[in-house]
Amino acid sequence: MGLMEANGYQCTHDSDDPQGEIVVINTCGFIADAKEESINTILEFAQAKTEGRIERLYVMGCLSERYLADLEKEIPEVDGWYGKFNYKKLLEDLKAHPSPPEGRDVEYQHSQNSSLSGNQTSLPWGGLGWARHLTTPRHYAYLKISEGCDRQCAYCAIPLITGRHKSRPIEEILDEVRWLVSQGVKELQVIAQELTYYGVDLYGEQKIAELVERMADIEGVEWIRLHYAYPTHFPWELLRVMRERKNVCNYLDIALQHISNNMLSRMRRHVTKAETMALVERIRQEVPGICLRTTLMVGFPGETEEDFQELVAFTKWARFERMGAFAYSEEDGTYAAEHYEDDVPDDVKQARLSKLMRVQQDISADIEAAKVGQTLRVVIDRREGDYYIGRTEYCSPEVDPEVLIPVSKRRLVKGRFYDVTVTDAEEFDIYGEVRS
Repeated sequence: MGLMEANGYQCTHDSDDPQGEIVVINTCGFIADAKEESINTILEFAQAKTEGRIERLYVMGCLSERYLADLEKEIPEVDGWYGKFNYKKLLEDLKAHPSPPEGRDVEYQHSQNSSLSGNQTSLPWGGLGWARHLTTPRHYAYLKISEGCDRQCAYCAIPLITGRHKSRPIEEILDEVRWLVSQGVKELQVIAQELTYYGVDLYGEQKIAELVERMADIEGVEWIRLHYAYPTHFPWELLRVMRERKNVCNYLDIALQHISNNMLSRMRRHVTKAETMALVERIRQEVPGICLRTTLMVGFPGETEEDFQELVAFTKWARFERMGAFAYSEEDGTYAAEHYEDDVPDDVKQARLSKLMRVQQDISADIEAAKVGQTLRVVIDRREGDYYIGRTEYCSPEVDPEVLIPVSKRRLVKGRFYDVTVTDAEEFDIYGEVRS
């Protein structure tokens, strides 16, 4: 979007009532639900084009990266298909249109599952540099520090879509952080497909700790939150940075997927049950009060009832502050799709998923209830009806619990931080009052 605007277009992101003459859809192709959402979005705007409500329709992103030939054949209404990183060609085709760009509207639709990267337009490192159009509220932004992944987990299509891990240079990232701060951004959601591998390809060693520490030293950065760490070869120095730097949130998103050695081996995770449990314990010891977010998978090929019960027991033991789970879906071209039979019935997958999330719901209710009476630092994101909606350092936008503060005589300002005393709690949200 930044590049489009630099070329004379006016861009609107995901509006409820699209008004643009040109629509660009950025798709996700990671899992079945995301692919279905992407296809439905494309078909919706293909119909709009047929009815004359828009002039041109372009599709880019992961889905078209993987399934270009099939999509071109099935949805001829689309004027152009582009891969995940093919920004130059899209811009060339936009500029090649006979109408002048000045004053032309582009509606940028982002069809994606609930991934914290859905609000970030990433650019290929080098060549184009970076350009930004912030689609988040002004006070926070997503900051992608690398692209791709060298891990070869059996179920994952990311390496097939994005290729090998490519880190952005440290100085380039720091320049972007300074620019974001100059635009009013106070909170950074640091994201990557594999955060903890950052720097290995450029510098020959993991550099995530150094990067985060240098980001934390930039004046105006209030919160830094880390997403998508990997359990194998965890960079322990990062925990020191989290402990010492007050503006690095006590929050770590680390997808563990499973706990039974049988599943971890079949998933090609290169970690054991004992190593995983030791990792969780060490993180909690070195960063007291840390909020751990993880993702778990049920129904992977070969998962037995015993494997699943191990996962349930682990969830009860670990008591993750935040946890998401999903049922395995076979993805074309992955190791699992080519070597394993998808042998866990769908009804069993869904039953296991429901049971695991019920366990987590009880854990979450206990954790949130324990906050009643505490005073926490909260940033205000928005107002909805009779409440201001905010978050603590333990909550990432859109996916984590929120803080609901009743609207009173005192006006709260979006993007500002307040000390809020928690007065009540539910399973996934808490209520509070601003301390006077």
